[in-house]
Amino acid sequence: MPKKKITPAEEPEQTAGLMEQAGEEATAPSGEPPQDMDAPDGGPPPEPPDGDTPPAPPLTDRQNFFAMDFREVDRDLTAEERQAWSSIYASFRGRSALSGTVIGADPHSMNVRSRETGRVERRTMYCVVVLLYRVPVYIPATEMWIDEARPDYVLQNMMGATIDFIITKVDREGGYAIASRRQAARTQRYFFAHRPDLCRTGARVKCRMLAVGPRRCLAECYGHDVSLTQRELRYTAIADLRTEYHPGDELDCIVKGYDAAKRELLISVKETEPNPFEGAELRHPVGSRRYAVIAGKYGGGVFCNLPDGTLCMCNYSYQHEDSDFQAGDHVMLVVQRFERSKQQMYGKILSKW
Repeated sequence: MPKKKITPAEEPEQTAGLMEQAGEEATAPSGEPPQDMDAPDGGPPPEPPDGDTPPAPPLTDRQNFFAMDFREVDRDLTAEERQAWSSIYASFRGRSALSGTVIGADPHSMNVRSRETGRVERRTMYCVVVLLYRVPVYIPATEMWIDEARPDYVLQNMMGATIDFIITKVDREGGYAIASRRQAARTQRYFFAHRPDLCRTGARVKCRMLAVGPRRCLAECYGHDVSLTQRELRYTAIADLRTEYHPGDELDCIVKGYDAAKRELLISVKETEPNPFEGAELRHPVGSRRYAVIAGKYGGGVFCNLPDGTLCMCNYSYQHEDSDFQAGDHVMLVVQRFERSKQQMYGKILSKW
């Protein structure tokens, strides 16, 4: 069949139709978009078709929040639920801190920004769970600590602890919120550093127990996470700290030192009370026999607590072996000597009580 002959008037329309079928985009050699064939020279470029309009960027968390119809989404809430969500909204808007009790730590997958690369990554991590009435608030492990990351088992042992946090995301459709304890801790540290009556040495403040182990516990004092041992907690010996302290306990403590540049805080709980060693030489003179309770054993020595709180480091008399005595046993001891430089009392266990 003979080919149809294209006239010069029909050539631009035919060429444009072929380019549309191939899905190509016409560009000038210089990289500039071509001018419209029918537009006069110097006229405005044609409007791009709807399919070439770039997509609108996704809304940020704050833009989504302010775009919500709060009257509609909160219409069927009870008074308690409305108060819980109102507190969450206020924290998200104004970066104000909320307080809550940790009920657990669960693994969750979420998008987080890496501190090393600055990129958003999908990671599975433990999240501390706090309930505001019946609204779950999740705090990722990366938003728990300021100074150093701590093992996951610390989070799992924080059930019952009271913590402060700031809401960073509200998912009203999902019925939950995401928060940061790290941001709340920064605010508390700033407040503490600018209050001389709080940060001076000897000031009496409060601390809250976060996690407690057999030999060491983690406490929080104005945004500072402080590791405490029995030496900072009691004058008497404690075999297992978990028998005396629990997450959520609020204790009085004394500021022993504060480095404003490094934001390091040293506290002591036991120094809120008088040292029982003072006057012990009069109450328990050398050679006297006293009733005591074994608090623990270490390195062949036995720690015995007297009824007035005085701690006596003891050895066994020749007729006894270490296996004869256990922590919690009531014993009779004889006082042998005092060392004021160490503030330590020494004795010997004579028998079980």
